[in-house]
Amino acid sequence: MRHDVTIPSCGLELAGWLYLPDDLVKGQRAPAIVMAHGLSAVKEMYLDAFAERFCAAGFVVTVFDYRFQGASPGEPRGRIFPHEQHDDYRNAITWTRNRSEVDPERIGIWGSSYSGGHVIQIAAFDRRVKCAVAQVPLVDGMENVRRLVRSDVIPGFLGLLTGEREKRATEPDAVSYLPIVAEDMNAVLPTPDSWEWFTETARTRAPNWRNEISYESVEKLMMYNPGSVIHHISPTPFCLIVAEGDVLTPIDLAIAAFQSAREPKRCVVIPGGHFDAYTVGIERSAGEALDWFGAHLRPSERKGGRKARKGPAKAK
Repeated sequence: MRHDVTIPSCGLELAGWLYLPDDLVKGQRAPAIVMAHGLSAVKEMYLDAFAERFCAAGFVVTVFDYRFQGASPGEPRGRIFPHEQHDDYRNAITWTRNRSEVDPERIGIWGSSYSGGHVIQIAAFDRRVKCAVAQVPLVDGMENVRRLVRSDVIPGFLGLLTGEREKRATEPDAVSYLPIVAEDMNAVLPTPDSWEWFTETARTRAPNWRNEISYESVEKLMMYNPGSVIHHISPTPFCLIVAEGDVLTPIDLAIAAFQSAREPKRCVVIPGGHFDAYTVGIERSAGEALDWFGAHLRPSERKGGRKARKGPAKAK
């Protein structure tokens, strides 16, 4: 059963959903998973599809929108700073741990794309997290940008960001924006599948999504390097799920970072591109995550759950 909830974070009340298993007995404390979405995306953009599967397997699930995004409050809109989103994640973990339905010692976190990077960063330092899954994550902002933007364009773009920074020194309340996606690819996510997924998903599922990100947020994205702390996640069990055809957060960058992670860890390669993990490939992507959470948070057996598998994953 899904409930609309609010989660306090740094003076704001984040909009969220709380999923409780239908057969949860009063007084029983279940394991829980805390989830949030990627760059600019909101919870209606298929996070419900993952949460429903996790909940059917016996997990309490908390899903939330970051400040300045979706149904959550805060101004300016389109402000996407990693450290602020980390705080929102940690505060959502605190809120979830304090629920009477939740075993506070069995908390997992799940993130995808930009929030996959957040999961790496948070799991590296927050020992309340007992299991982590990062799906198609961003692991190195600057290197990712270099893969997406022509080398001759980058110096001019960096100059544009510098100019916006100097403008903020004299006009601190001024906020300038770039589009997240654009049909002509002149956007922060300049891939055809990004344009198609965001616009179609906004049309059919998430009319409150906004196609904007502040210049300052892009600057912080380029400086963001969660892969550099991936070796600190251990001894927390960590699962990386990557898509073999991912051109937005390239698979080789994620796998290279994964080599520095320590046991217990698992890398799963799934078919398709970055956004297929939310749609046509969700049975595989959600199932692999559920296997990992099931193995390490040890939920009770429930109808609709998948039995956790052991051993290395094979690319298909």
